[in-house]
Amino acid sequence: MNVTTATKWVYAFGAGRNEGGAGMRDLLGGKGANLAEMAAIGLPVPPGFTITTEVCTAFYANGRSYPAGLEGQVREALAGLEAATGFRFGDPANPLLVSVRSGARVSMPGMMDTVLNLGLNDATVAGLAAKSGDARFAWDSYRRFIQMFGSVVLDVDHHRFEEIIDEVKRERLVTEDTALTAQDWMRVVEGYKRVVEEATGRPFPQDPWEQLWAAVGAVFGSWMNQRAITYRRLHDIPSEWGTAVNVQAMVFGNMGDDCATGVCFTRDPSTGANILYGEFLVNAQGEDVVAGIRTPQPLSKAAAKPGEVSMEEAMPEVFAELLRVRKVLEEHYRDMQDIEFTVQQGRLYMLQTRNGKRTAAAALRIAVDMAEEGLITREEAIRRVNPASLDQLLHPTLDPSAKRTFLGKGLPASPGAASGVVVFSAEEAEARAQKGESVILVRIETSPEDIAGMHAARGILTTRGGMTSHAAVVARGMGRPCVVGAGGIAVDYAAQTLAASGHVVRAGETITIDGATGEVFLGSVPMIEPKLSGEFATLMAWADSIRTLRVRTNAETPLDAETARKFGAEGIGLCRTEHMFFEAERILAVREMIMASDEAGRRRAIAKLLPYQRRDFVDLFRIMAGLPVTIRLLDPPLHEFLPHAPEEIAEVAAAIGTDAEAMSRRVADLSEANPMLGHRGCRLGISYPEIYEMQARAIFEAALEIAAEAGAAPIPEIMIPLVGMRKELEITRALVERTAEAVFAEKGARVDYSVGTMIELPRAALTADRIAEVADFFSFGTNDLTQTVFGLSRDDAGKFLPTYLEQGILAKDPFVSLDREGVGEMVRIAVEKGRRAKRTLKLGICGEHGGDPASIAFCQEAGLDYVSCSPYRVPVARLAAAQAALGAASVDRTA
Repeated sequence: MNVTTATKWVYAFGAGRNEGGAGMRDLLGGKGANLAEMAAIGLPVPPGFTITTEVCTAFYANGRSYPAGLEGQVREALAGLEAATGFRFGDPANPLLVSVRSGARVSMPGMMDTVLNLGLNDATVAGLAAKSGDARFAWDSYRRFIQMFGSVVLDVDHHRFEEIIDEVKRERLVTEDTALTAQDWMRVVEGYKRVVEEATGRPFPQDPWEQLWAAVGAVFGSWMNQRAITYRRLHDIPSEWGTAVNVQAMVFGNMGDDCATGVCFTRDPSTGANILYGEFLVNAQGEDVVAGIRTPQPLSKAAAKPGEVSMEEAMPEVFAELLRVRKVLEEHYRDMQDIEFTVQQGRLYMLQTRNGKRTAAAALRIAVDMAEEGLITREEAIRRVNPASLDQLLHPTLDPSAKRTFLGKGLPASPGAASGVVVFSAEEAEARAQKGESVILVRIETSPEDIAGMHAARGILTTRGGMTSHAAVVARGMGRPCVVGAGGIAVDYAAQTLAASGHVVRAGETITIDGATGEVFLGSVPMIEPKLSGEFATLMAWADSIRTLRVRTNAETPLDAETARKFGAEGIGLCRTEHMFFEAERILAVREMIMASDEAGRRRAIAKLLPYQRRDFVDLFRIMAGLPVTIRLLDPPLHEFLPHAPEEIAEVAAAIGTDAEAMSRRVADLSEANPMLGHRGCRLGISYPEIYEMQARAIFEAALEIAAEAGAAPIPEIMIPLVGMRKELEITRALVERTAEAVFAEKGARVDYSVGTMIELPRAALTADRIAEVADFFSFGTNDLTQTVFGLSRDDAGKFLPTYLEQGILAKDPFVSLDREGVGEMVRIAVEKGRRAKRTLKLGICGEHGGDPASIAFCQEAGLDYVSCSPYRVPVARLAAAQAALGAASVDRTA
């Protein structure tokens, strides 16, 4: 049959009929493109065809109806599949069975599960039994199909199917599915069909074509299910991409002991070690390996524990072929691959390959190793690692010397450690996390419905499943510590408890999991800071050799400064001096200063603060050892420092020497309706110049003290906050310069310094050319610039921003990733005007956007000199800056 339409909706692969390839990912989805590519390079792929992502787009654009010509193309493709295999779809004597899988252009754990053995019915099951000579295999395949189709396509609760199997096992006094006979499976099938009819009101469909179109529709329908929507939102995947559908001739891993199914990675996805990593099950099919129903076996002898039989021992020829395929795939795709395979009667078949998800540690090692092996270049290695994923490496792990109470042990599925309160449902994990609690999601096994709760949790614990289970794969991709297969821990959902090692832990009580060892402990276990070396240091060195943006840190304390230096910071880009005054002794003096009614009173309070400030700056200059330190002069929203409680007012009144009633009146006088836009920043310094005078004196005295020591001279950069008019900067700069000359004259020595301003108001950006004439540098304070450009409060925006994100009014939270159209345009204007007025003007960014990879890419494009971010984001910024220099603002989401 020839079908001619304007649009090609279906592409064949395998058996010499390849119509696609790896370069067609957007059209065929990742799975379909890679199946066609594997077939093209000669790997053993069962033939099939792919219905394109464009059909999914048309399906939703046309009110969930298929485009014209699709049915004819599917029938033609299926006829080609029949010719290639020698079987016929729906033929009772010689049935062709197919699998139906979803396949978006990026891996999506929230999508529809696979349906296997489609085409079986009461008639074809007999034909399959006769052709294979194994009635048990045929009826096992039929029950699997009804269970998958029933739960995935017809939305029948899968627990109802499990109850029937469990009942038959109990009657037969067996525990394993493999112990059931053909007659047992016939009973199960009859029970399954009753469950389907009870749940849906209709008999289980017997027409293979009806089955096929229902499964295809379920794939497209799953693109808009809630878990897929959640996953796309978490990973910035556009909804208009759509998913493809892959229909493939079945091969069977459940025909006997010379058959198997398995999942493997060409390198260890947890550590990145260059070994074949994975599991298989003899006489099993499809999802058995990842479902946790049976305990899988290792592939290699080296990975086998006592009593385990590896594939290398049980099926040496197949194992050797798998090693060959591994080498071919890595050399072809030049990346670590995640492979699904089936062995049918001793022959290996490849069902899927894709770039494997991996931990941040594994991503680093794989990228560096592949570059050193010559598979990829150093530049490609830099592009391969998602900068945001480095956050996984920069946080504490369990203190090995800490006391701990052992609860149980499972498999170390995703490294890292986490403590939190136990919850037993994804919904509870989300609810508690939203309240600020750290939670550990505990499940018997996870499913795609748990995606949002897994993201909200600090860590994940399951009592079933292997290293390639749903929980393990998703947790690694999310960077969550995860322990799976902890069979010694009993979970009781109804009682909301877990029990192990003589302990009963109730929901809301705390446990600790160690994803590096698989151990689970009672209570909270102390953590230690990470040490970064090896592949991390290598990749960072490569990144540093490429990036042009400098990377500084936002820090006020010695601990933050030291942490940032350890992570490679090249100076301090923002020292918020108001953050230095919240200690008890200091805040009292600050309150005295603010509450004083005259200059003399303010100077008395300021005199108490000077020694503290000088010591603060000495510490920072010493730690930064000749690197630039940008110090923002006092910018306190007054409400953060005013006394409010009666006892606080009384304390300040006593210190100043007045009564509490008078002090209460003074507090009322200073109160502001909108303190974030009130008497703060340079406005405070102009009103009360003695405050900035004290801070400038502390900076210069500290700089001279450090300059007198052996070592590199300090580089102070004094930043005037909240400037909106040139005259404000002129006045405050003159004050700083007068103070500097006075200190230099007193000490008989000088240091170099610079004076600049923070650009955080639209007026400052629009008049940047005039302000630049009296500034040595601009630092963009994008936190406040975002507030003032949007006209919203960061503290209050959380009430409506989620709605804006859900409805697509905003693509991203503008406080997390810089708004290019509005805030970014202000930055561009200020850069262009500032540099036009002063070619030597230094430009940086010090808002929290300085640690966001997408915002860093913007900074590169805008021509800034440096970014500044929190200490733990410094490595993220270093790598993101290198990717920006390479023109790689984003990385492959499948890696």
